[in-house]
Amino acid sequence: MEDRTHAADVAAGETATVAGWVHEIRDLGGIAFLILRDRTGKLQIKFEKDEMDEALVETGLGVHRESVVTVTGAVEEEPRAPTGLEMVPDSLDVLADADPELPLDPSGKVDAELPTRLDNRTLDLRKPEVKAIFEIRSEILRSVREYFRSVGSTEINTPKIVATGTEGGTELFPITYFGQEAFMNQSPQLFKQLMIGSGLERVFEVGPIFRAEEHNTPRHLNEATMIDFESAFVDHHEAMDVCEGTLKAAYEGVAENCADELELLGYDDFAVPDDDFPRLTYEEAIERVNATGELDEQLVWGDDLSTEAEKALGVDVGGHYFVTDWPSEIKPFYIQDYDDDPQLSKGFDLMHPRMELVSGGQREHRYDELVAGFEQQGLDPEQFDYYTRMFKYGMPPHAGWAYGVERLVMTMLDLDNIREAVLFPRDRQRLSP
Repeated sequence: MEDRTHAADVAAGETATVAGWVHEIRDLGGIAFLILRDRTGKLQIKFEKDEMDEALVETGLGVHRESVVTVTGAVEEEPRAPTGLEMVPDSLDVLADADPELPLDPSGKVDAELPTRLDNRTLDLRKPEVKAIFEIRSEILRSVREYFRSVGSTEINTPKIVATGTEGGTELFPITYFGQEAFMNQSPQLFKQLMIGSGLERVFEVGPIFRAEEHNTPRHLNEATMIDFESAFVDHHEAMDVCEGTLKAAYEGVAENCADELELLGYDDFAVPDDDFPRLTYEEAIERVNATGELDEQLVWGDDLSTEAEKALGVDVGGHYFVTDWPSEIKPFYIQDYDDDPQLSKGFDLMHPRMELVSGGQREHRYDELVAGFEQQGLDPEQFDYYTRMFKYGMPPHAGWAYGVERLVMTMLDLDNIREAVLFPRDRQRLSP
């Protein structure tokens, strides 16, 4: 509609055309109000029954909630209206009538359980506080992309249908690909490393990954959106610098550009991380976890950090932090080990006090050592020939990392369930919508 004005942009003294959804109708007898809602806010439409065309009144007050309408009329100041303005309509057209029996209430007056909300996501996002989550998610991605470009990264897109998994044949969704067995990719890891050997040198990707893990928790999904980074001629320390930079850029972008959304969600004191993130070695991390006394059993060298351990350490640290120098045996084959201590890897994780956000590290760029890493983890290097072969032709030292957009949104906004941070979640129970 070329002549349409958004609800937030109308001004007193003008005639305007607005379009949106019927949020609610209030009939007070001789006067009634229709509250119209669009993506910018709400506008009160006033019907004075005795002074207006009967058919116009009947149409305006007979329409069902959540129907789509367009209204043209004069805009006037009205201090008692929700926005200080109201419209007196000259015309009202119903563009799409809504069923009077709605599966959930977009006004938020009646709560709905999360499964009902996810089954009716279109209606759910009509609630301003739900929509705010995805406006913030969009700003996170914009800010992260801007930061990547500021450090000289090129955005790439890698295949999501692959012949072999990034870390072997486990936890993959198999598909039939023209009579051949194929899989949905669990990570762009190997492909982004191959790009490091090209002239691009420094790359990033924002895209989906698929993992057939049988989790059923508030913080796991089977399809997620990952932010991946890889750079030539850097080590794991420099990769952590970029990782920290992207996270801070995301928070800064949200603080600067999503004030209205943060207010809707109740964040009056949204904090942007400003101090450098502590970098604890794995050994220091398990010592600090054990010192908290929060675990039933003490951690020992070689243990991964359980959910309980992550929470205990998060409380102890009190903010984002890195865990570095992990045992080689619990990191993937492509993570480089220290030459003077092969039991120790150059892998790292970035943690939020609630959970792990990022996994990364310096990669093994030397062909013989890379192949040995495959064999040590029981993988057949020949299945990954497209990958390993490129390491024979001059692969520079490189490092990188990846983190999930949903976990970043979840921790930034303190959401209870990761499914609230994705439009149409995919988990063990949910394949539609």
